[in-house]
Amino acid sequence: TQMNIGIDIGGSHIAIGLVEKDEIIEKIEIQINEKDKNQIEQFIEDTIVSNINILLRKNKKYLSNINKIGIAIPGTVENSKIIKNVVNLGIDEFNICEKIKKYYPNTEIIVKNDAKCAAIAEKLYGNMKEYKNGLFICLGTGVGGALFINGKLFEPQKYSGFEIGHMSIKQSGEKCKCGKIGCFDIYGSMKNFKIKLTQSLKMPANAISYQILPNLEGKTTNEAQKIINEYIENLAIGISNLINIFEPEITVIGGSFTYYQSILLEPLKEKIIKENLLFNKRKNINIVAAKLFNDAGIIGAGSL
Repeated sequence: TQMNIGIDIGGSHIAIGLVEKDEIIEKIEIQINEKDKNQIEQFIEDTIVSNINILLRKNKKYLSNINKIGIAIPGTVENSKIIKNVVNLGIDEFNICEKIKKYYPNTEIIVKNDAKCAAIAEKLYGNMKEYKNGLFICLGTGVGGALFINGKLFEPQKYSGFEIGHMSIKQSGEKCKCGKIGCFDIYGSMKNFKIKLTQSLKMPANAISYQILPNLEGKTTNEAQKIINEYIENLAIGISNLINIFEPEITVIGGSFTYYQSILLEPLKEKIIKENLLFNKRKNINIVAAKLFNDAGIIGAGSL
């Protein structure tokens, strides 16, 4: 049977999966450490190639069984090949297609922005399936997004665009890695949210979401609750801006936000409705977490 390889490169990990339609047959996740960022391009190349080979061997598949390799990356993709401005990994320009093609000369390789890949998966198989106009927001190391208008993915000509993470939501805020001040990328980042939480809960900085969450459900410390409230407030500003501009039928939030939906989703919706943040007032709002959780990027990359 024909399958695809879906690769999701994030700001803090690389996930590689063997994908058949909406299903990941098997995946491998590799953390990106600070020292790996010194030679990030070589690290990405080596990681992808060695782990594709591991996946094929383990599943008794050959390259001939692989239809294509799809790669999801944070940042801008030019001409479906070259990745630019990956601020969270410090990449200015990297022809990832050329590098990977050396190893798989006869396999089609496609590269697309990670939030667009995750949105495609949610549109094909997830919570956006029934809607023509949908907004997808990916909250992870940074903030990414994608938009479907009349069933079609909104795609600018030269660059991948729709960089919602780089709208400023605080005029006198912190400086973003992109050079602008007060970007949504900083204040909507799940990574920054988790760093603050682990510090306040006196947990190790590398604690995983499902280790952190039990300390927050039910009764939280005042300090942790303050961090949660502040995060929800920042999300509400950024997301209400987007809803006012695009008026989507549905807003789907993906990335590691999905693990924390039990403490974040309802308060976020409530804040957007009650705080006069919407130009067109309403009593309820259609915001949901991604059905495919954090796997949307791999599945979308494998569906390109």
